[in-house]
Amino acid sequence: MNNPLFAYPRQTSFNRVLPKSKIYNYAKPSRSVRERFVNEVDQIVWKHKLSPETLNLPSTKTAPEIQIFGITLRTDDLSESVLRTIDKAISFPIFYELNHQGKCKISAAYKRPSETDSSSWVVDSYFESEWQPETTARQPLPVALNLGSLYEQMLRQLITLPARADESLKALVERNNQLRSKQSEFRKVEQQLSREKQFNRKVELNRELRMCQQEIDRLMGIQ
Repeated sequence: MNNPLFAYPRQTSFNRVLPKSKIYNYAKPSRSVRERFVNEVDQIVWKHKLSPETLNLPSTKTAPEIQIFGITLRTDDLSESVLRTIDKAISFPIFYELNHQGKCKISAAYKRPSETDSSSWVVDSYFESEWQPETTARQPLPVALNLGSLYEQMLRQLITLPARADESLKALVERNNQLRSKQSEFRKVEQQLSREKQFNRKVELNRELRMCQQEIDRLMGIQ
């Protein structure tokens, strides 16, 4: 995976603390999700705003602006429901810099305007980097002609599944979703097989595992 830590230009700096209460007001999370905010999140800072005004790049329908949020964590794990709640409250693509005890990792969802309602956004799968030291050298932003292209290049840095030739970001994410689903199915069948006592059923489960693995290989581009 490429290094997804970027050195954002000074003129994009926003640096405003985002109170959790504001997110609650917009997203209306459940009590259990609010408890996760309390237990897992120390502070949220709106660090950078990548926009036509700050980057001199034209906006697109898929990326009118790109926001960079810094989240200081109380634990080394953050529930996806917390990020989904923030993404629900903010109608722009967001990249999260998660910080905990001197380490940092990047997380972001594939976020796109709804095809049926232009005023709402669809929050698809999340992708994230590995933890790395906060002192890790940052790379310049990718060269792009508009914010949509910039967003796509930034998000592709987080997707470990190699893209096929001329594969669109949407198609890559869909293939990644299928792969995750098939890998989950493989693990469930494996668990069933480990508990199974009947020979005939074991043979059937082994057959299912082989078919599952073949599909995983196809989705990964191994075949």
